[in-house]
Amino acid sequence: MKMSYFTLGTNDMEASIKFYDALFADSDVGPALPQGRMTYWLGQDFAFAVAEPFNGEPATHGNGAMLGLNVGSTDEVKRLHTLAIELGGENEGEPMQRGPYFSAYVRDLDKNKLCLFRQ
Repeated sequence: MKMSYFTLGTNDMEASIKFYDALFADSDVGPALPQGRMTYWLGQDFAFAVAEPFNGEPATHGNGAMLGLNVGSTDEVKRLHTLAIELGGENEGEPMQRGPYFSAYVRDLDKNKLCLFRQ
């Protein structure tokens, strides 16, 4: 079994598209594919999406939920952490070695938590 897709909720699709387009700009993920209330970014063997909730209620972040993105290098962890904050995200943990991984943590514009790491 392997992960196929991951979806995070958003309350501002336009802002989310700008945030993730910029975050994924120098990767093999994307470009954004808007499809109604969802926007997808496709990678090799997986999809990532942001969605306006189907039930029409506000999107909320999950306490304890987190999306981990293996970005390949220590320099890329640092670069993307800085970029995410410049794009309006919030710092949740400076880039540093944590156990076996070099990682950094940010929250996107809807407060969804992302871990940027190098394996």
